[in-house]
Amino acid sequence: MNLYDVYPLNDIEITKAAGSNVWDANGQQYLDLYGGHAVISIGHTNPHYVQRLTEQLNKVGFYSNSIKIPLQVQLAEKLGQVSGKTDYQLFLCNSGAEANENALKLASFYNGRKKVIAFKGAFHGRTSLAVAATDNPKIVAPVNETDHITFLPFNDEQALADEFAKHGKEIAAVIIEGIQGVGGIKEASKSFLQKIRSLCDEYNAVYIADSVQCGYGRTGLFYSHDWAGVNADIYTMAKGMGNGFPIAGISIAPKFKPWHGQLGTTFGGNHLACAAALAVLEVIEKDNLMKNAAEVGAYLIEELKKFEQVKEVRGRGLMIGIELREELAHVKKDLLFKHFIFTGEAKPNVIRLLPALNLTKDNADEFLVAFEKAIKA
Repeated sequence: MNLYDVYPLNDIEITKAAGSNVWDANGQQYLDLYGGHAVISIGHTNPHYVQRLTEQLNKVGFYSNSIKIPLQVQLAEKLGQVSGKTDYQLFLCNSGAEANENALKLASFYNGRKKVIAFKGAFHGRTSLAVAATDNPKIVAPVNETDHITFLPFNDEQALADEFAKHGKEIAAVIIEGIQGVGGIKEASKSFLQKIRSLCDEYNAVYIADSVQCGYGRTGLFYSHDWAGVNADIYTMAKGMGNGFPIAGISIAPKFKPWHGQLGTTFGGNHLACAAALAVLEVIEKDNLMKNAAEVGAYLIEELKKFEQVKEVRGRGLMIGIELREELAHVKKDLLFKHFIFTGEAKPNVIRLLPALNLTKDNADEFLVAFEKAIKA
């Protein structure tokens, strides 16, 4: 049997990882500024994380949600404390797409409506409704197509107000990334997020804050949406939540009332997943990683803006997009194969930086030196 060939692969096999570095099968060391799509939040093979998982695996690795799992309660309490949403409720699942899928479903249960507002450039996942709310027709299969989704221009307050004026009583939810990742590291303005909040309140729609990539402390606050000073009704999260172990969740406002069977999952919230997620939150809290993300990210953004070859630097904290001139499309590849630095990309010509939240200033300087060489080559 062959693998189903859907991933364009770099000819690199990673055999060891620690902190913000990885090593390939030939012993070559790389600086990892991408973390496998923003997944590595507290560094590769973090000792506390490894210990937590190992100890749990030696006790019990899995049982279903048909029994009490105290680790879930501990995780909910710790997540509430670190995120500041102590009165919210936690539903655990396995992936960002699944988190968004459940959030949209819960919104529809809440107000009995079907219409969803999403935005140009959005990426919310690859499952049925999540992919329908993703602005990429290439990955939307015919079976996923629905007229329930309306795409509006990103950060356009008037277009949003007009849509609510026309269809407000039919709108179940508004779903938005605080910073669009795949869309090119484009940040939702504070006033736009505040407008979403006020319109959702006025029309009893649900404000879903997709924090799968832009959340979990990456921007200096726990959810990037928090910079707007308003609360969403549901926050979705995954990626950095487990530092590589598959876990996701939705943080749900107290106005939502659960009933048995409303949502469900086989693997979500299993013992190992909860141990991983607890370890992540413990390290974020103990090592003050949100503050570090804000400070090192601000330093990187300030320094990157000094390069005349850079058209624009976007983002916040350690979620950074570097838009280059068209003739510099080779830079990402050169950073990887000539300077041994992993970065991400988003078209057109945007390099994405999504490193671990404990990235050091020395790591940042290492990148800046290599970046200068790459853009001048």
